[in-house]
Amino acid sequence: MAHLKKRSRTLLAAALLVALAGCGTANHPEGAAPVKKAAPAVPERATVPAGLPGMPPLLDPHDVYAADRPNRLSPVVRNFPSRVYVPNTNSNTVSVIDPTTYRVVETIPVGLQPQHVVPSWDMKTLWVNNDRGHTLTPIDPATGVAGKPVEVHDPYNLYFTPNGKYAVVMASLDRELVFRDPHTMERKKSVPVSCYGVNHADFSADGRYFIVSCEFSGELLKVDTQKMEVIGQQKLPFEGAMPQDVKISPDGKTFYVADMMAHGMWVLDGEKFTTPTLLPTGKGCHGLYISRDSREMYVSNRGEGSVSVFDFPQNKLTKKWRLPDGGSPDMGGVSADGKVLWLSGRYDSEVYAIDTTTGKQLARIPVGSGPHGLAVYPQPGRYSLGHTGIFR
Repeated sequence: MAHLKKRSRTLLAAALLVALAGCGTANHPEGAAPVKKAAPAVPERATVPAGLPGMPPLLDPHDVYAADRPNRLSPVVRNFPSRVYVPNTNSNTVSVIDPTTYRVVETIPVGLQPQHVVPSWDMKTLWVNNDRGHTLTPIDPATGVAGKPVEVHDPYNLYFTPNGKYAVVMASLDRELVFRDPHTMERKKSVPVSCYGVNHADFSADGRYFIVSCEFSGELLKVDTQKMEVIGQQKLPFEGAMPQDVKISPDGKTFYVADMMAHGMWVLDGEKFTTPTLLPTGKGCHGLYISRDSREMYVSNRGEGSVSVFDFPQNKLTKKWRLPDGGSPDMGGVSADGKVLWLSGRYDSEVYAIDTTTGKQLARIPVGSGPHGLAVYPQPGRYSLGHTGIFR
């Protein structure tokens, strides 16, 4: 009996082994030991650096300009009249152009040497940068009425942090970056710089840092937005370099810096902040403006009266438009529908309207003396980073 019980236990154990071996092993060759399947690998979560606290997330992580599509106007600006605001540096005025008629409809007296007209972060105010008058003149874009000037020292240009927490004044001759309250313009922190002529900037896709051009010493700065500190500085590898406008590529990987003496754009890896390479565009390369579909960038060449067109998907220059009778195309912006590029004629007391499909000049409009950083307004986007209109 004991022998039968032992034999039964042996047979049962063998049967169990066969049953277990049959689970998931039908493809094993006869006599081969069963191979245990590996557990599925748990994908490692990509380590993405934290963005600037309080910054609205990008609509598309692959396109920083996704909010700037044609006529996608925010409810804040939707009912503003369409106008082009032109600061005339030598006339101390702002010419206001109706873009439907190509005519100046008003001339607003402002402070001494207005350089740029800058939309506020919340897009409710246009600030005229009266550099040598040491004031900012607010203009209500709903009515076109100028308000009481605000005292701000050396406001050559003006930007806003992507979270709307600070205005950043490019105090060019003071050699400072001044962080201020974005509404009252009360000074919060002054950041001295060792370069000369801070003037233009743009922010990284995540808003953690921004790149600044130093016009008079041919240098670039990298600034930590939250810490409000310079974390990088380099001299451009060109004797007599004079960097101007700064723009980030739609995919957020590359910064482009116009240089009016190197006659082209510096192509910079903002994260690594290594030495950039030069892409020649034309004499006096000055302003950089993104098309409404994020595919092209319009590059004004002030010294030769032309506009170069850079194609982002092809990563190359594809066209050059020349102004008839020449000119000095400088700073400006793209119309809300994306069909017209507006540029000031810095040395010719005029403004140019250019068809963005054909490159044809649509109009030359007489304005005051020394027109500079004009603002086309309103424009698509959710908030403004400053200058003549950098929108996200």
